[in-house]
Amino acid sequence: MTIFGKRLSEYFNFSKPVLGLIVLVAITRLALSLGGVSNSATKWLSITVTIWLGVLYFAIRVHTTGFGSYKQLLPICYLMSISAQAVIVPAIILAIVTGHDNIYSIPENFFGNDGKSWFHVAGHVFIGGLSLGPLIGWVLGCLIMFITKKVVGSNTDKRASVEA
Repeated sequence: MTIFGKRLSEYFNFSKPVLGLIVLVAITRLALSLGGVSNSATKWLSITVTIWLGVLYFAIRVHTTGFGSYKQLLPICYLMSISAQAVIVPAIILAIVTGHDNIYSIPENFFGNDGKSWFHVAGHVFIGGLSLGPLIGWVLGCLIMFITKKVVGSNTDKRASVEA
């Protein structure tokens, strides 16, 4: 399967370290929560911050390594979001099934409502994972990449100056 001229495996391999970090942070948050660590302490590990750092990193790295441009950033944003949702969604389902909250189902993470609901799961799947979440990251990443291109220049400019 190719997306914007690259195989899905190329996107995965390019972004694997950050994807692993996102999953590690997500699982650690869940483990701390299930282990009885307070929610206020557990919140210091943030998947959102990890993903935003990933957006910043890839918005620069996609251009500077020659991996691609704006469109190649989009699948990477989706992979980061899907990596997070791969832990968050089962954690919410675990809370629904057991009836016990964890860091992903507490009311303060769901606009003050009970986070142990299928509506919450659907929100993470369809809004957080497959539409709005990755698109917001991509738009911000495109802005960062635009600035990076202005500061660093294009890869073709670099090759021309090296050959001269």
